[in-house]
Amino acid sequence: MTDYKHIPVLLNETIEGLNIKPDGIYVDCTMGGAGHSSVILSKLTTGHLYAFDQDEMVIEKSKERLETISNNFTIINDNFVNIKSALEEVGVTKVDGILYDLGVSSFQLDIPERGFSYNHDAPLDMRMDQSKDFSAYDVVNTYKEDDLVRIFSEYGEERFSKRIAKKIVETRKTQPIRTTKELADLVVNSTPRIKSSIHPATRVFQAIRIEVNNELKNVNIVLHDILDLL
Repeated sequence: MTDYKHIPVLLNETIEGLNIKPDGIYVDCTMGGAGHSSVILSKLTTGHLYAFDQDEMVIEKSKERLETISNNFTIINDNFVNIKSALEEVGVTKVDGILYDLGVSSFQLDIPERGFSYNHDAPLDMRMDQSKDFSAYDVVNTYKEDDLVRIFSEYGEERFSKRIAKKIVETRKTQPIRTTKELADLVVNSTPRIKSSIHPATRVFQAIRIEVNNELKNVNIVLHDILDLL
């Protein structure tokens, strides 16, 4: 496994916002590469960090990174939607701060077989939790055209959502869309050529990833639980 070190965007601003107390209890709901978690942990003395993640490959690497700082942490292999019940199981009912950093880590993007990136030709996957059956393949090949338009628009702010959704539905009538390259090429071929610093498929891939992992839905579900913990 390649060496991995993740430095989050707006790291300093995020840490300042948490106003970390050395004896406090903090929760990183989206540990990922432990970019935020490692800084939080470094500021704790008698406090404790609880870090959530579903991705076992990420957990393995991040655990190694955190262990070089201190042992005042617990990694919880679960979706953050279960934050309240998972923390209650370890005896925690109140915390001093909670962090969310939604998205995919560069570590996950760099593993072709995970299917998160249009830069690699791999099976359509995008599951944060590899034990789940539902994947990007299911979204692309089973969702109705209107539903594809909705997620591309809502989760990706893709201006050509209708064109792309229509092309996907037309294409899969002949054969399933199985790989990231097939999907990326389809997006490129169904949208106008516009000078841009980002790949034409970026927003579509983002939208599908959010849908596969229920990222935004889970945040909405768990809001009341978060307030109860603070």
